[in-house]
Amino acid sequence: MISTDKIKEKVVLIAIRTPDLSEGQVKEHLDELDFLAETAGAIPVKRFIQSLQMPDKRTFVGSGKLEEIKEYITVQEDISCLIVDDELSPSQIRNLEKELKIRVIDRTNLILDIFAKRARTAHAKTQVELAQYQYLLPRLTRMWTHLEKQQGGIGSRGPGEKEIETDKRIIRDKIAKLKIDLEKIDRQMSEQRKNRGKLVRVALVGYTNVGKSTLMNVLSKSEVFAENKLFATLDTTVRKVVIGNLPFLLTDTVGFIRKLPHHLVESFKSTLDEVREADILLHIVDISHSGFEQQIETVEKTLREIDDREKKTILVFNKIDAYTYLQKDEDDLTPATKENLTLEDLKLTWMGQNSSAFFISAKMKTNFEELKKTLYNEVLKIHVTRFPFNDFLYQEVAINP
Repeated sequence: MISTDKIKEKVVLIAIRTPDLSEGQVKEHLDELDFLAETAGAIPVKRFIQSLQMPDKRTFVGSGKLEEIKEYITVQEDISCLIVDDELSPSQIRNLEKELKIRVIDRTNLILDIFAKRARTAHAKTQVELAQYQYLLPRLTRMWTHLEKQQGGIGSRGPGEKEIETDKRIIRDKIAKLKIDLEKIDRQMSEQRKNRGKLVRVALVGYTNVGKSTLMNVLSKSEVFAENKLFATLDTTVRKVVIGNLPFLLTDTVGFIRKLPHHLVESFKSTLDEVREADILLHIVDISHSGFEQQIETVEKTLREIDDREKKTILVFNKIDAYTYLQKDEDDLTPATKENLTLEDLKLTWMGQNSSAFFISAKMKTNFEELKKTLYNEVLKIHVTRFPFNDFLYQEVAINP
């Protein structure tokens, strides 16, 4: 199998614009798909957008757009894959590949491929492998025919076998075994959490690539792997942090993303348990991203799905050093949009009016003292209820940790 780490294949991207999506939103979705493809080791060379009420049941796109894509692929010759910004049915993949004569992968398969590439520990590898097999099972016939060609490339990074089994019973047996293995690991992880004692737990949550690991490094003075790529880290990292003389546990979790595959949510149960069992959430937002408000909605929706309990959440707008805006001409009388607002303007909106919101740069360590002070006081409120005889030790440093 050809390794995408050595040879980068050229791919084209396609997204459907339904009536509920604006042109700008579709562009942002394709920007993210582009970034996902690059993270997987591909080179996106062309984007296609089609406006439809709903995706075509047979080929996802309409016949006219399909011909346009086919013509482009024929002329370019070196295009090896079409990536679709949605989850496709097995028949849609099969029909598209039959028409285009190249591999077709959907958004879910692409994300699973990245997770497979990024997984380092046995825990992460087991979680990803289970999610891959669960995704693969209903697509068994199509995937086996495709993978027998040994073409390699993104989306074909299987769960690690040189020869793919064709018996669904064997695949179900593998899924059953992986679930048993994962249950054992989850129990071990649960025991580890119990052994941490009563210390207050703070979890970093947010969209992928918003700077959680960088913030973790600054607050804990550690060296958690951080990279400007999607899903740079998959494994949960826990560090003991002390502000002033107040100790607590800080957890860095896997980033969320729009249309996060449900197989991954199921497989990463123990990782998400860190969020469920946290006392305080630090919701990190990349304020330099044009779609940060949609990313906030995605994270909040995912949090509601995995934990419906109300808990203290501190909103942290990160990357203020990278924030840019479009300055309006003086004679432009049209109403200002979000793209025209300065950082100071944003602070006057709901974002700045939220008493639990902070504007920082983890990379430049900007505005950290106020965040640390608030974090200290919130941790202290919980800490003194668990260690009531020690509360006098912390009162003197509560104002200036």
